[in-house]
Amino acid sequence: MPSADVVVCVDFGSTFTKASLVDLAAGRIVAAADHPTTIDTDVLEGYAACRAALAAADARARTAPALACSSAGGGLRIAVVGNEELVTAEAGRRVALSSGGKVVAVHALASHVPEGALERTLGHTAPDVVLLTGGTDGGNAESLVAGARALVAAGWSGPVVVAGSVDARDDVTAVLAGVPHVMADNVVPRIGVLAPDPARAAIREIFLEHVIGGKHLSVSDEFARMVRGATPDIVLAGVELLARGLGEDRPGAGDVAVVDVGGATTDVHSVVALDPEDAGLSREVVAVTPVTRTVEGDLGMRWSAVSTVEAAGLDDLAGPAARRHEDPGFLPADDAEADVDEAIARAAVDLALRRHAGRARVVVSPEGRVVERSGKDLREVDLLIGSGGVLRNGRPGVAERVLAGSVGDEVEGGWQLPRAPRVVVDHDYVLCAVGLLAEDHPDAAYRLALGLAGAE
Repeated sequence: MPSADVVVCVDFGSTFTKASLVDLAAGRIVAAADHPTTIDTDVLEGYAACRAALAAADARARTAPALACSSAGGGLRIAVVGNEELVTAEAGRRVALSSGGKVVAVHALASHVPEGALERTLGHTAPDVVLLTGGTDGGNAESLVAGARALVAAGWSGPVVVAGSVDARDDVTAVLAGVPHVMADNVVPRIGVLAPDPARAAIREIFLEHVIGGKHLSVSDEFARMVRGATPDIVLAGVELLARGLGEDRPGAGDVAVVDVGGATTDVHSVVALDPEDAGLSREVVAVTPVTRTVEGDLGMRWSAVSTVEAAGLDDLAGPAARRHEDPGFLPADDAEADVDEAIARAAVDLALRRHAGRARVVVSPEGRVVERSGKDLREVDLLIGSGGVLRNGRPGVAERVLAGSVGDEVEGGWQLPRAPRVVVDHDYVLCAVGLLAEDHPDAAYRLALGLAGAE
């Protein structure tokens, strides 16, 4: 019989499979293990090795149920097809990112693109799913129908999440007959409003039904049974629980931002209560949402090291960055090499946070002087969490050195970066476990989150 007092939480990563044994009553991780992801054979082989290591530390792991997330095999690849680049296509891109996907293409139908461009884009980028957007509710319904027709004409036969004008649903369903698709509420029900949650849920449904099995990562159906979603989506769910808590009697940590420095990308997750006084001040057509994720594909420690130092203007690190790009498994052997890793990490964190947060400036409009904002205002963030191997495995004080330039009132240029957050490092992949436990074991997830925030 499965042990009811512990759960194994597993992240099938692109490089490593990480597993944690969580004591549900205590709300803490009691054992942890990792193993290189066995992508070339069967991902469950690496998982079995992790499970054996957990059982050696705590016998309850032998029979404990397992919950998992996955970014193995490239994770979730999403192409966004919308009508206008600055409205529905951009809204779709933001929703796709918050759903845990890697956005591999954004195609705006209203742009003047050559015939066959969509077919070539889909063929070149090989997405797992297409997110189709277009039109506002009560507005132009034909744009969503045109998008469906364009997908069929391009020969797309993979899964589609439709999240456009509700007035076009019947027509779109008829056009996509024979193509696997899920209908979701409009991501842009009206101009200036972004409603991502229904589309996020639909993308997760598609991921579990079509993507996990379609990548043929395991010959056993056990893998599909344990996976609950794409890793970035699950982590973002963990950040949401940490920030918001479970109600008035179990409050969250407040506004939270997470920066995760990886080998190929640097991701930023944020859950921030929006200031109602800022409504109408932003000139962006697509509104900012409280829950946001951005992925910077040119910023990273190994595969993207060269583009990171180029973007930061660190010409003296071009050689070391090239060596890391050529050997992604490189580990620093001395303080000099550790200094280089920290410099690359500092650049990746700084650029990723700035791109996520944007900046504020005062402009003069017909209505008078207003504050124009771009990005997500992180200035009042209460908790900043660092993640990634360079922070987990670095020398003492690495987090302070890497994050120092991205926080504080002294940051110039109007950047909306955290002013005075508490800074912690997610050494034990706690956020992933929190996200996995949030639905079925919310109390344990909440206690685990509090432990990470230092609130227990």
